[in-house]
Amino acid sequence: MAHEIERKFLVDAARWNPTGHGTALRQGYLSSVPERTVRVRLAGERAVLTVKGLTTGVTRTELEYEIPVEDARILLDMCERPLIEKVRHVEDWGGTRWEIDVFGGDNAGLVLAEVELPSEDAAFARPPWLGREVSDDARYYNANLVKQPFTTW
Repeated sequence: MAHEIERKFLVDAARWNPTGHGTALRQGYLSSVPERTVRVRLAGERAVLTVKGLTTGVTRTELEYEIPVEDARILLDMCERPLIEKVRHVEDWGGTRWEIDVFGGDNAGLVLAEVELPSEDAAFARPPWLGREVSDDARYYNANLVKQPFTTW
């Protein structure tokens, strides 16, 4: 069984300088209930279907499957609205891989950094642009940003 151990942080955009253009992502949810989320993501010419279980602490079951891009487009039309639009940047800091998402659309203004860890108590270097941790704040889960977008807070 695959597990994801992920911590999530706000980004101090004034201190963060992206190293590249990032990858535009569109994603939607076929199911966004906490017990199981089913996500469709389109990133350029790659598409994936992801099923995630209930989060306990910063850990949850995650299963991901590559699917044909055309299937992803069809599934995105079936997803809850609004779709999540963001540009993902990947940064290496202190030997740790960070994914920084700059949200657009109904979530414009939100910038989040995520780090996947081998264990919940794993140590990692904190980049200077890292802000407050929001791992335990469900408002920042992408599936919840569909129901209550950042611009409505």
